[in-house]
Amino acid sequence: MKSFICEVLEKLQNSGNSISEMVFVLPSKRAGAYLLKELSEIVTQPAFAPKVLSIEEFTEEISGLQAIDNTISLFEFYEAYKHITPAEEKEDFETFITWAQSLIHDFNEIDRYLIDYRPFFDYLSGIQDIKHWYLQDEKTELIQRYLKFWKKLPDFYEELRERLLKEGKGYQGLIYRKAAENVTNYLVNNNTAHIFIGFNALNSAEQHIFQQFLEDGQSQVFWDIDRVFYEDPVHSAGMFMRDYFSNWNYYQQKPFQEQTNLFSNSKKMEIIGIPKNIGQAKYLGEILQQIPKEELENTAIILGEEELLLPTLNSLPPSITELNITMGYPVKNAPVNALFEALFQLHSQEQSQYYYKDVVSILSHPSMESILGESAQVFIQKLRKENIVYFGYELIAAHFKDPEHQKVICATFQPKKKAVTDFLKDVQQLIFSLKTILKEQEDKLALEFLYHYHTLFNKLSSLNAQYDHIQTVKSLHGFFRELVATENLDFQGRPFQGLQLMGMLESRALDFETVIITGLNEGTLPAGKSDSSFIPYDLKTEYGLPTYREKDAVYTYHFYRILQRAKKVYLLYNTEADGLNSGEKSRFITQLEVEKQPAHDLLQKVISPKVTIKPQELRQVEKTQAMMAKIKSLAVSGFSPSALTTYIRNPLDFYRQYILGIREQDEMEETVAFNTLGTVVHDSLEAFYKPLEGQFLSEEILLGFMGRADAEVARQFANTYSKAPMNRGKNLLIAEVAKRYLHNFLKFELDRVKNGDEIQILQIETNLKTAVAIESLDFPVYIRGKVDRFEAVNGLPLVIDYKTGRVENSKVTVENWEAITTDYDKYSKSFQILTYLSLLALDKDFTFPSEAGIISFKNLKSGLLKFEKKEPGSRKKDSLITTETIQDFQLELKKLIVEICDPEIPFVEKEIKTAYGSF
Repeated sequence: MKSFICEVLEKLQNSGNSISEMVFVLPSKRAGAYLLKELSEIVTQPAFAPKVLSIEEFTEEISGLQAIDNTISLFEFYEAYKHITPAEEKEDFETFITWAQSLIHDFNEIDRYLIDYRPFFDYLSGIQDIKHWYLQDEKTELIQRYLKFWKKLPDFYEELRERLLKEGKGYQGLIYRKAAENVTNYLVNNNTAHIFIGFNALNSAEQHIFQQFLEDGQSQVFWDIDRVFYEDPVHSAGMFMRDYFSNWNYYQQKPFQEQTNLFSNSKKMEIIGIPKNIGQAKYLGEILQQIPKEELENTAIILGEEELLLPTLNSLPPSITELNITMGYPVKNAPVNALFEALFQLHSQEQSQYYYKDVVSILSHPSMESILGESAQVFIQKLRKENIVYFGYELIAAHFKDPEHQKVICATFQPKKKAVTDFLKDVQQLIFSLKTILKEQEDKLALEFLYHYHTLFNKLSSLNAQYDHIQTVKSLHGFFRELVATENLDFQGRPFQGLQLMGMLESRALDFETVIITGLNEGTLPAGKSDSSFIPYDLKTEYGLPTYREKDAVYTYHFYRILQRAKKVYLLYNTEADGLNSGEKSRFITQLEVEKQPAHDLLQKVISPKVTIKPQELRQVEKTQAMMAKIKSLAVSGFSPSALTTYIRNPLDFYRQYILGIREQDEMEETVAFNTLGTVVHDSLEAFYKPLEGQFLSEEILLGFMGRADAEVARQFANTYSKAPMNRGKNLLIAEVAKRYLHNFLKFELDRVKNGDEIQILQIETNLKTAVAIESLDFPVYIRGKVDRFEAVNGLPLVIDYKTGRVENSKVTVENWEAITTDYDKYSKSFQILTYLSLLALDKDFTFPSEAGIISFKNLKSGLLKFEKKEPGSRKKDSLITTETIQDFQLELKKLIVEICDPEIPFVEKEIKTAYGSF
């Protein structure tokens, strides 16, 4: 295959003119590098290399201006804005940049398309006046200021332009306009032949420059357009060139160059739909495995999305020994970026105290852990254990004693008095600390990323020192994100050897025999409607400014041009809808299907991963000697009711929690958890009732409790949850719920006393442990637990268990004794209170009959929910618990304990039933 650049060079060589004396202008620097490579292969004698420029470099040379990036443009624009805006109307920099970004973009377009800005802005101002017409004769102050803004746009433009020209600088559009103005003088002083290669969509300034060079007679423009696209009057790929041929004076006198007829040649094309972007990267690796090694040097992968770069690199087969990556790896994707983002987040908050998540995200970052070691995790555990949600710098500084650690902690967390200046200085201090660690670890890639951030923060420091516009860390954060988005880590490789990996724009003027394009979905290729501009669509059309239609045409040309000389084409698209992406394949694919050329071998297929469905089997764990030793230890220390009900619910959970000792990690409670609420209520009642053991309740005692209830709840929240005041947000509501629970319960108790019940408090929150005689086991077995409340009501013993959740009466009724140790959902509450009763019955002098029940704080209107036994098939219920009742229960309890202690019975997973079914 002969590339387009090679064809052009051969024509120039055959013309008899010296290529060394020509100036070549191409769309990109990469295309220029390919030109020199192609030239080295066709020259037969030693020769000087010609001057090769990208179009940006060429316009800078003609204009005599130095290009500045978008960030510098914003700073310069703000200087211009302050100069011409009265003090009382000036906005701060943070507000200014919210609209200035779009305005600079529009200035750029106006200049690139050589529009007379005065009438244009007058027209735009008139449109805004009409759009915001007002019913009353007098316009409000808001509308007056709004329209005044639009009328000042030409003043903003002029001031910015004059300021930049005075300094010899320019944003891209200004450089293009100045180049168009200077092109005549340039031609007078330069009689060298200029060769323009591989261009398509030209702005008005470029068109003016190209036409001036063509009419000068020495220069040439070589267009790369296929006859199929040029002769089709509606095909977007030829839209711009049809316009140039029709409207340029030069082509009215001289014929337009002959078009190629390569797109109609034989090609093998595969259109492949693959679920997810990662699927595309994986399948791309399979395609590469099928390509012979000798063909790889003439193969290009074109990624529609830069996010696919790393997945693609990880999916390359071992046969790829040489790879050249034109795309840079975005520095914003570096792991250390998360650390700097967290620092900005922490110091952007205008508060005296830090939020624990902001601090934890910094301390738990791998880079910080490599410096601080275990000290960072110890501090994080301290925050979780003490549930400290908000705290000051002093708490952090007091924890880290090591001098080196203190230096890093100071740079990271110390409040910034001179916000922006101190922040930038401290970040650089942190970067140098990280550099030392990474050098010791010999992590070269991380060091390269860190160096990019060092230069980036240096740039921000220089901007801040020069302009002094950024007053807050929040504003600085915005510029940091803008700068880091443009930074790339360039890969080193041999640019003309091996497989080529690039983006769509990097493929301009280049040709390959095998082309693989990914991300061919609507919204990706082409990008679709995404325009940040103050200029309405109709006004853009009127003045010839590009709209989304022209931008789509640009990508259409690049897409079809890369296919012209290719022999094998693989087009990959995502079949799935991800977030805002529709999963719809690109219109480019649909066009290929509709306009299929006779010589094209077009194959379409959808690739789906093979998913084998494994039947869900309930897991089981056989008991080992070590497990039996742990079970015996549990038996001797005592099985608690919660341990036994955990086994009933799911034996595998019992195995994890009580045999392996795996517990959920303590997490910070920003909002009081439900179990914490329960603890607060329990502890408050214990504080009230524990001193009353052996005494009878009276109205006086209960009224005293009511007066102290609110204070007691606050004290228990401070002990259990946090010493921070519970005076805002959800925590305030939960604190009020706890108070309401306590007041309602005390009213319930008061009603009992008023109704004549003699209530004697026997035991409150007493830890009990008693032996259970099981003859089949050769080791002692105990059960243990803490009974919430044991009292006597009119002489009858009563065991009470508090529940802050909702419990219904049906949950404390037993009909089938055998199911009490198997049906967790139905009988777990009954099992618990009967276990507590057994602890008391097996200990000391306990008299039957007795009663047991639950007080549900969410169902307090139902009163005491007493345990009841019911004969099968009968409606009659009995709440009195006799010796026979407790014996029936203990029989089932012993069976359960024997099952747990039997080495031959494994821990078998249970299907857990929920409101949504089993899982």
